[in-house]
Amino acid sequence: MICPCEKKGDTSVVDSRPTEDGTAIRRRRLCICGERFTTFERIQFRELMVVKKNGRKSSFDRDKLSKSIYIALKKRPIDTATIEKFISNISRSLEELGQGEISTNTIGTMVMDGLKDLDPVGYVRFASVYRNFREEKDFVQFVDKLDVYKKR
Repeated sequence: MICPCEKKGDTSVVDSRPTEDGTAIRRRRLCICGERFTTFERIQFRELMVVKKNGRKSSFDRDKLSKSIYIALKKRPIDTATIEKFISNISRSLEELGQGEISTNTIGTMVMDGLKDLDPVGYVRFASVYRNFREEKDFVQFVDKLDVYKKR
């Protein structure tokens, strides 16, 4: 494995353990430069292709999904383990669909459905980008539809 600092492959595994949900192996690594970093080994059942709104196709990128979810949940009271489990569940659900090609709409809907239960603020943040809110009224209309805020 290549060290992120030195860009050389002289690293060794210090610790290996399964993740909480058992879908990956977490490895702590040590480079000869002294830098420590973590890698994950995951099962990939099939190559998933994402079909974008404009018709272009690209390989499913778990890191891209992860980044968008972490941005939506930034500074929210949700621990990293819960977020990682959520991301793994989304990835596994996509693979279990049994389709080689998945639309961005399907992925976005799955994420929004999950975030709605996980964190209402994260849900609204993700929706604002996913649904491309342009004006304040877009937020107001969206939040007005949420049951979470009507109960308060």
